[in-house]
Amino acid sequence: MSGKRRDAKRFGTAAEQGYGFAQAVRVGKTIYISGQTASAVDGATGPAGDMTAQIRTAYRRIGDLLTMYGATMANVVDETLYVTDMDAAIPAAVAVRREVYGGVFDVASTLIGVQRLGGADLLVEIKCTARL
Repeated sequence: MSGKRRDAKRFGTAAEQGYGFAQAVRVGKTIYISGQTASAVDGATGPAGDMTAQIRTAYRRIGDLLTMYGATMANVVDETLYVTDMDAAIPAAVAVRREVYGGVFDVASTLIGVQRLGGADLLVEIKCTARL
């Protein structure tokens, strides 16, 4: 990493310790955020079957991580959404992304349909990169 220090952030979950990962890592002016879901810090999955609520929760968690670095959603330059139901995800993502980004979509974005995520009730996982 050419001498650049890593600044990792965690929520303190059992998964972080057990699986072994940081929720976010800053290197220089770039923040890499691990896939965020509606899985609460205590491990309970938030509203089962509600794509919109799960997308909103994942973005809230991303916002919380960005705040730890003094950043906001305006710093996000790239995002990838992994979803288990593309038909439900598209309208939900359009609505929530309008809220999250204030209607300004100057972020690279990829939407990928997957068979299953890390938790049986999870419908979406959002990973992103931000620049300071």
